[in-house]
Amino acid sequence: MADTSSSVTVKRMGCSMPERLQLHLAMLALQFGYAGFHVVSRAALNMGISKLVFPVYRNIIAFLLLVPFAYFFEKKDRPPLNLSFLVQFFLLAVVGITANQGFYLLGLDNTSPTFASAIQNSVPAITFLMAAILRIEQVRLNRKDGIAKLVGTLFCVAGASVITLYKGPTIYSPAPPLQTTSPLLLSLGDAKGKSWTLGCLYLIGHCLSWSGWLVLQAPVLKKYPARLTVTSYQCFFGIIQFLVIAAVVERDPQAWLIHSGGELFSVFYAGVVASGIAFAVQIWCIDRGGPVFVAVYQPVQTLIVAIVASIALGEEFYLGGIIGAVLIILGLYLVLWGKSEERKFSAQKVVIQSTADHGNNRTTSHIKSSLAQPLLHQSTENV
Repeated sequence: MADTSSSVTVKRMGCSMPERLQLHLAMLALQFGYAGFHVVSRAALNMGISKLVFPVYRNIIAFLLLVPFAYFFEKKDRPPLNLSFLVQFFLLAVVGITANQGFYLLGLDNTSPTFASAIQNSVPAITFLMAAILRIEQVRLNRKDGIAKLVGTLFCVAGASVITLYKGPTIYSPAPPLQTTSPLLLSLGDAKGKSWTLGCLYLIGHCLSWSGWLVLQAPVLKKYPARLTVTSYQCFFGIIQFLVIAAVVERDPQAWLIHSGGELFSVFYAGVVASGIAFAVQIWCIDRGGPVFVAVYQPVQTLIVAIVASIALGEEFYLGGIIGAVLIILGLYLVLWGKSEERKFSAQKVVIQSTADHGNNRTTSHIKSSLAQPLLHQSTENV
């Protein structure tokens, strides 16, 4: 008895933080990491790093980071590997790594980090639509939880769009500016000489790929619940796919060399934070919270970029930023509240169904007893 109680106490101490809170904190941290990734990636492109070499090194670092954890921590959870799983991992790598990262770098090179962050806010709406079409995310518009998820997603997209498109009067103006004038910082948003329209099309392809990866990954994780292993296989296949493309397109051997500390930092940040840590956290959140839960946090990234640009770079904060932040927070609340109500409804449905089944079993047993002894009187049964 003592051993049992002590083990229960240890479990309670180890799991003191509710899983729902862990999911929210993980997604918030993920958005901070991605917000920095926009700036770091554009800086790397400005330094002249190849758009094919950069993702190869990024995924190699992520793969080396994830493989040890996947091997040691998921020995018991890893199902047997077969050809069907390998094909699914390969296709997920095509959508979630090769197309996703490739389109992003091509779009970022022709636009700016702020615009790339803003256009990614279409991911929740696209993911919501894909998940609803594939019936992964149930949306019942005749119930309040379905309406809340739909309206909340629209609010998140609208809030991020307001931050990007509407300034309004100045609310906060830092004095003096905190940034130092640097040619590298000044060139982060410079897209002169590039095709802005083509960049937009690349970024739309990036958003479609990202949404498809979020949705298609959910059913795979149900069959193969080893999350880190799934991510490692995707990184491995992504490396092979990028190497094949680079062997055809990138003919300059000098492109594979790292020429400065800035390029080295960019590659390590992309590999460790934006791929290794981000993929592991994101795939865990998809497994526990669903693809729409993960996608709905995407607009928070634009809010973080606006705040960091205001504080660190000395940019003024406008009324549009305040309105957009309120819309984003309200949208997140509506979606999360809708999912909470959906879970409550499902739990109540299970309880009602189990109660009905129990009642049916009792009725069936009573009928069987009556049929077995049909000539007994009620008084005899009571005795």
